[in-house]
Amino acid sequence: MTTTGNKRRISRRGFILASGVVGAGALAAGATQVDWTDLIAAATRDPRSADTGVLVVCTLYGGNDGLNTVIPAADPAYQKARPDLAYQPHEVLDLGDGLGLNPGMKGLKKLWDDKRLAVVRGVGYPKPDHSHFRSMAIWQTASPDSPQPTGWLGRWLDVTGDDPLRAVSIEPVLPPLMAGQRAAGATLPVTGLKLPNGTVGKAFSLLGQPEAGESPDRARVARSIADLHTTATKLGPAVKPSGANKGQLAAQLDVVAGLVEAGVPTRAYSVSLGGFDTHADEKGTQQRLLTELDDALSAFVDRVRGKKVVVLVYSEFGRRVGANASDGTDHGTAGPVFVIGDGVNGGFYGEQPSLTDLDNGDLKESTDFRDVYATMLRDVLGEDPGKILAGHDTTVPGLL
Repeated sequence: MTTTGNKRRISRRGFILASGVVGAGALAAGATQVDWTDLIAAATRDPRSADTGVLVVCTLYGGNDGLNTVIPAADPAYQKARPDLAYQPHEVLDLGDGLGLNPGMKGLKKLWDDKRLAVVRGVGYPKPDHSHFRSMAIWQTASPDSPQPTGWLGRWLDVTGDDPLRAVSIEPVLPPLMAGQRAAGATLPVTGLKLPNGTVGKAFSLLGQPEAGESPDRARVARSIADLHTTATKLGPAVKPSGANKGQLAAQLDVVAGLVEAGVPTRAYSVSLGGFDTHADEKGTQQRLLTELDDALSAFVDRVRGKKVVVLVYSEFGRRVGANASDGTDHGTAGPVFVIGDGVNGGFYGEQPSLTDLDNGDLKESTDFRDVYATMLRDVLGEDPGKILAGHDTTVPGLL
């Protein structure tokens, strides 16, 4: 991206480079925009078998505070570290083992009581990174040691076939986790297909024009951008927003539930909820977000009951143990991961991180996040995790 006077001129090269390695990989892989008609046609042509597992990955962007989600309210170290942010024992929804759910999560408490909610504790990776971008890239590529241009579900697509309808993101932009080397998932934006307008929109449209002598990858990116504009013009109005009075995540999960009920052959979905970067005034903001998460997940899980659907909920990191001076918390490390569904063996997995044995003020991770992914790949998607996670095939025993 360059600047000339007051006008911004966007070059395709600049756009790709500015989007980062992972973003460029996603674009180069050629994300496909689809609409409801495409997916229903796929369900008629190639319906998913009733005994085939479906994975729904729910990303909480911003770094959710795990200690105020699954709360050690009776631990004196917790109360001492965040006196103005801490919940009292009588406020939390008791899960046993000295832990309780945030009071905004009554629906998940019911799922816990029904043995359909598993909480994997202390999930993270060695040498944690406090950067949102880097840590999210690590989670979405499943590569904590070095940058990786493909996402973990993108690599699953690479080894199982290149049909983009096997992995669908209910978001406007394909997340890196669904970008492979040869294949990429599809996107079905729940709010319709909206592209920028004005000067920026015109510049973005120009990126879709072919250029003489460009590389195959750049040509593919150009075609993707051109296809995006064509799709937005012709098909955008056909994608109806779902649940106009519901929250962002509830609307996404409404779409997923409809596709599951229709027998669409998609095996993996991506949905998300943002706003968890709570550096200030955290308590009210986070409880509101967790209530939205709880309402959306509870309704979705009840709607797909009896079907082989598993929901995985994660965030790029937790928060530091101690509160900051703004009644918030700063970027931390390990946090809890939720796994929800009829096939889930509810309960706790992994060890609860100590609040007194810290790493420079941060929790020490007790479960490698790739163990959770390996479990999803093996037990939900039916694939050897070692092929996708660079040989990592350790799972969470008994989770599914």
